[in-house]
Amino acid sequence: MTSLLTRAELGVYQRLLRPVLFRWGGGDPERIHEAMISWLGHVPATRSAEVAAPVTVAGIEFPNRVGVAAGLDKDGVAAAAWARFGFGFAELGTVTGQAQPGNPAPRMFRARASRGIVNRMGFNNHGAEALADRLLKLGVQRGNRRLGIPLGISIGKTKAVALLDAASDYLASVDALRDYADYLAVNISSPNTPGLRTLQHASQLEQLLACIIESASQGPDPLPVFVKLAPDLEPGTWAETLAVIRDSGAAGIIATNTTLSREGLAAGDQHLAAEAGGLSGAPLTGRALAFVEQTAAATQLPVIGVGGIMSPRDGRRMIDAGAALLQLYTGFIYAGPALVRGLNEILR
Repeated sequence: MTSLLTRAELGVYQRLLRPVLFRWGGGDPERIHEAMISWLGHVPATRSAEVAAPVTVAGIEFPNRVGVAAGLDKDGVAAAAWARFGFGFAELGTVTGQAQPGNPAPRMFRARASRGIVNRMGFNNHGAEALADRLLKLGVQRGNRRLGIPLGISIGKTKAVALLDAASDYLASVDALRDYADYLAVNISSPNTPGLRTLQHASQLEQLLACIIESASQGPDPLPVFVKLAPDLEPGTWAETLAVIRDSGAAGIIATNTTLSREGLAAGDQHLAAEAGGLSGAPLTGRALAFVEQTAAATQLPVIGVGGIMSPRDGRRMIDAGAALLQLYTGFIYAGPALVRGLNEILR
């Protein structure tokens, strides 16, 4: 486990393993990512997680504040492995009501000079039912901590489904996954599904959340629902959207998704500026931090901070800005398990 590793062992990833991984398979980031997730899928589950700064958010007890962001493990292939890296929770997905291949490749680009990633994956996944089947076979049930940590599941809209029918598509995922998730995250902020971000607008979001939260509330113990927002929301839209989320009965907010801005790309990565898709990593650090601070100040709902957390200091600043929990994606790819360890140490 990460908690048993020495600092020297943790540094092996950045000095030795990462350079090999970044060159493997011709350097194709998506191919490398899928290979690593497949390998992690063979790691046996652990019943315990590293306990550092335990916290209860939305009625869920988290052993620590550092989690896996949606997109890293879309189909839950590596679900059993994340606790062993020191994570206190993992958000699987984003999955959709129907299986879909996502956007045409190439669709992931590593901005190495900027410590970032541009992606336009487009919710490639095997569908909500397939994820439910996988978790069932792993013995996961809501609240049982079978894999050592709480599991969130991010749900999105199937590309082939019209925006007018988005609610029924999201509800298909809720129905499939409610028995396996400790919380659901409603992804309405990916830039890679046409029209999806329009669901953030108050007039559309109000009806969508009403349907999802009503469905998630069936039974004696309502399933917490978080809403994931884009960092590119205009101030007027942001205020109206936040009001709808506040009044909907949602459990919290996830801030943020990737950005369409290309601000912060280093000179060596300017060739990626014209690539369609969302930018994550270090170029997003300041924007995400400001968004979290603004959101946390405007609502009493808990905020999960994600975006541009590349160092323990970035995570500390996100918590100080009002985030209750953190999530990693690009930072974990660039810094490896040492980042999880460093965050857990600085947040004790």
